[in-house]
Amino acid sequence: MIMFKKNLTKAACLLMTVGLGFTSCSDDDNSNNNDTDTSVSLYASNNSDGNISIYDFESDQNVSSKTLVTTSVAADGIYYDSSTSSVFQASRSGNNLEGFANIDLLTSGSVLTTDFIGTSDMDSPREVAVSGNFFVVADNADVDGDVNTPDGRLFIYNFTGGSFTLRNVITTNFKLWGITFVNSNLYAVVDATNELAVFTNFLSNNVDATVAASKRIAIEGIVRTHGITYDAASDTMIMTDIGAASNTQDDGAFHIIEGFTSKFNAVADGGTMVVAGNQVRVAGSSTLLGNPVDVAYDSQNRVVYIAEAGNGGGRILSFSNFDFSTGGNIAPTFNSSLASASSVYLDK
Repeated sequence: MIMFKKNLTKAACLLMTVGLGFTSCSDDDNSNNNDTDTSVSLYASNNSDGNISIYDFESDQNVSSKTLVTTSVAADGIYYDSSTSSVFQASRSGNNLEGFANIDLLTSGSVLTTDFIGTSDMDSPREVAVSGNFFVVADNADVDGDVNTPDGRLFIYNFTGGSFTLRNVITTNFKLWGITFVNSNLYAVVDATNELAVFTNFLSNNVDATVAASKRIAIEGIVRTHGITYDAASDTMIMTDIGAASNTQDDGAFHIIEGFTSKFNAVADGGTMVVAGNQVRVAGSSTLLGNPVDVAYDSQNRVVYIAEAGNGGGRILSFSNFDFSTGGNIAPTFNSSLASASSVYLDK
């Protein structure tokens, strides 16, 4: 009964604010240059109220949105399955995975019923990566209780028959945040550093164990990385940089690495991928990037989407119509307030 009343309150507050909407930073005079060619949907979670926000982009200037009310009050990694019209997120208030079916026709303010729910195994769930029936969740909590020995856990769930079953847990010797699959390999950011790690054939680790990364490299120019995404069609990896943890307003960035596979393979384990010739950095006061915690990429339209947790209290941003070979201090072409935005997933 308490949770039911909480959701009614959340829904009522949401209905009062629907229509306030979002703002776009783009110039209408340049709308023909900024328009995307194909509509996409962006799913976003947050750590402010745990609701799910959905943005349907016809272009940077033609965007509709809706918010669906969940039982969670804080959430992180999010994933959408178009084959079943279901959305899933990692609940940070419930420390579990939760899923909601047949959401496409729901209107803004709808209170969701949880259709799929996992056991409360985690302590601090962050990003979700999906491969087939397997959902992998990165947990950022300190495993051994010693802050001087960084570690984290990867929870591997099998989703079959509408149910989540915890298969096994992998402990890592570094803190975790963003993760993404590239074929059978799992790439993970090394939280509190500028490093990127990979676990080859990750799901073959099918029992509880401590597993070292197959390879770790530093990404020059990044201070502290959080978000990560990979686009197979263009072989592009994008990583975010939150800068100093004490500054949530204006020292964030994202790095674009096109032709990622060969560039990553060319760096030896423990080495550094230099900026020159390998990466493009987007950063500066115009970007509104302070604490960019997650990223998604539409390679067809060359649009980067960011979950910005800090600047202005939280935003969903998109960047398009800029030179991918130079980057720099560019303004977002879309800017929508979302308090404590935590994760984004793009459905194309």
